[in-house]
Amino acid sequence: MKLTAFTDYSLRVLIFVATAPQGRATIAQVATAFGISENHLVKVVHMLGREGLLVNTRGRGGGLALARAPREINVGALVRLTEGESIPAECFREGGHCAIGRVCRLAGLFDSALAAFYAVLDECTLADLVQNHRALAHILHFQPQAA
Repeated sequence: MKLTAFTDYSLRVLIFVATAPQGRATIAQVATAFGISENHLVKVVHMLGREGLLVNTRGRGGGLALARAPREINVGALVRLTEGESIPAECFREGGHCAIGRVCRLAGLFDSALAAFYAVLDECTLADLVQNHRALAHILHFQPQAA
């Protein structure tokens, strides 16, 4: 399964904020650290705020902060949220057509594979992703960023 850039950026934003000094960051800081367009991140940050994962404060002294403890942010739930319904092949779509659909075993195989994929992600939280907090913080927050 290939994840969208939106999911990738969502995970990066949460990792960045979770490792930020004083637990606060700005979109500009995230964009610079990862070399991502601020415009793309605005959409990501808005959704993460709307879904209760980030507290987004505008204006001077504003920025991003986690709305929940890292151990309360489940990676599987985040991926489901950002990816929407997972349909691994055209034949899975409502009204999709396949000549062998009635007897094909791919649907069961893909269902099992997708369930296993999410089972692994469901075992992981943001806290697990940032266990190496010091190393991440050093790379993301204390290294001069290339312009």
